[in-house]
Amino acid sequence: MEQLLGSIMVLIGAGLAVAVAGTGSARGIASANEAAAGVMTEDPSKFGYCLVLLALPGTQGIYGLLIAVLALQKVGLIGGALSTALTLWKGIQIAAACLPIAFAGYTSAVMQGKSSAASILIISKHPEQIGKAVILPAMVETYAVFGLLVSILMLNGITL
Repeated sequence: MEQLLGSIMVLIGAGLAVAVAGTGSARGIASANEAAAGVMTEDPSKFGYCLVLLALPGTQGIYGLLIAVLALQKVGLIGGALSTALTLWKGIQIAAACLPIAFAGYTSAVMQGKSSAASILIISKHPEQIGKAVILPAMVETYAVFGLLVSILMLNGITL
């Protein structure tokens, strides 16, 4: 029974990592998409520039997916037999390890979408500034990477 409860906690943590970070990515991309649609209405040739900036907030969802896969693999729910050492407490620990990327991913993706939207407006008038325009939202990515790193370190610190 305890192994089952531990598995449920791991599934909840993995689900949160994907759902929360993925929701942030969807919101961030939607924000940037609004600016890109406006720019491309005036000048469709700027699609390539806009696409680069639209893709940036999507990485947080990928980070959430990565942590979910690592958590599920750790206990054997993917690619192996369920660990016999999995207890409710270990499941709670693994679920908690999924939270940094869930919340840092959500927040940074939403904020990166706003930053990408502003950068899209820069390239609408000055397309030659694409390098600088990409750096601005990329700075926000740093905090998603910190969340990813902490989740990985926490998962690696849990022994089964």
